[in-house]
Amino acid sequence: MSTYDYDLFVIGVGSGGVRAARMSAQYGARVATAEEKYMGGTCVNVGCIPKKLFVYASHYHDDFSEAKGYGWLSHQPDFDWTTLLANKDKEILRLNGIYEGLLEGAGVTHFDGRARILDAHTISVGDKQVTTDKILIATGGWPTKQSIPGAEHIITSNEAFYLETLPKRALILGGGYIAVEFAGIYAGLGVQTELAYRGPLFLRGFDDDVRHLVQSELEKKEIALSFESTLAAVEQMPSGALRGTFEDGRVIETDVILAATGRKPAVADLGLETVNVAQRENGAIIVDDQYQTSEPNIFALGDVTDRIQLTPVAIQEAMCFASTQFAGKPQVMDYNDIATAVFCQPNIATVGLTEAEARSQYPAIRVYRSQFRPLKHTLSGSEEQSLMKIIVDDATDRVVGIHMVGAEAGEIIQGLAVAMKAGVTKAIMDQTVGIHPTAAEEFVTMRTAL
Repeated sequence: MSTYDYDLFVIGVGSGGVRAARMSAQYGARVATAEEKYMGGTCVNVGCIPKKLFVYASHYHDDFSEAKGYGWLSHQPDFDWTTLLANKDKEILRLNGIYEGLLEGAGVTHFDGRARILDAHTISVGDKQVTTDKILIATGGWPTKQSIPGAEHIITSNEAFYLETLPKRALILGGGYIAVEFAGIYAGLGVQTELAYRGPLFLRGFDDDVRHLVQSELEKKEIALSFESTLAAVEQMPSGALRGTFEDGRVIETDVILAATGRKPAVADLGLETVNVAQRENGAIIVDDQYQTSEPNIFALGDVTDRIQLTPVAIQEAMCFASTQFAGKPQVMDYNDIATAVFCQPNIATVGLTEAEARSQYPAIRVYRSQFRPLKHTLSGSEEQSLMKIIVDDATDRVVGIHMVGAEAGEIIQGLAVAMKAGVTKAIMDQTVGIHPTAAEEFVTMRTAL
């Protein structure tokens, strides 16, 4: 029997921390957790869930407009921001309770408050101290802002979910998925929106065909896109509006400036200086395949390790960790072909290699691509385009990349991601009978390579 109070102490109860704690407890470990902010972490409170709810809300603008082509002739209703906020908060509160119940049901002891590491086996939470055999750090990440004059007037995605009033104008900084998603959210809710990115084109790392199509689709929605554009300073005017000055001298006036320029590992004030935990320059905790740090009994997983910042990745890492440490069944996570989605409008979903990556890895590839106006929009009046793309290793016929821009892209690509993990070939996709009429059938009817 261990002389420690617990076998495992988990710092942070986001998706990864809760899963690791719950599964470890079910395997027989005595587990405790600590959290100073909110149950469920970023995803539940200021990330995936409220963001997707906001995306749903913003898309009704298009739905009402497009319904006229189908005979629905009533006027577009007014939008009430406070109703959306209240209902969003209610749903998050419900999810907070579910996460709390999962820990209680598994017999996990939870501490409300900030946990600090005093040494390799001792944790303090408030005025309490406990000992533990193993420590798991699952504190996630935190949004960053530029260090420029007036940065205190800039908000991040954390605050964007709690604005008391919907702004009339918004400037969004960044070129990643959070920036692109919020541009669509604000524009869909009737906000005059500009997205400014320091690079030549947003969504770096995605397939170039995807990036270019999304650019044109956002421009159709009257989102102003400013590339090679870096904000230099912000000042608040007497009216309360914000004046932003860019490095090239351009000046704009707006009501909200949202920085979606990156996230950093949340490692401040954890007490890491008291133990031998190696970190990268940005604070990310360095771990091996078993999520073990350079301090043998301390582990870390999820966004705090700054590898693949996705909720399902953290959950799968937690499953591997718990199985390895407490079930006697070592598991190593496979990070290949992880599917992901961007909930811009239209949606993006992707799995596997981009065309550029595939060309660098294989001597010869085949590319299949289809761009079209979806059936729905033949009557809706919308000029929105969809894109589907398959990338194949020519030598083996194995599919190595699948990409989509279009409605419900994530729902479609999820199933294709399973096929890719199973080693699907283009020949097998060609033999698959499509479901007609759907957009998804295009993936099994593309026959001619570019």
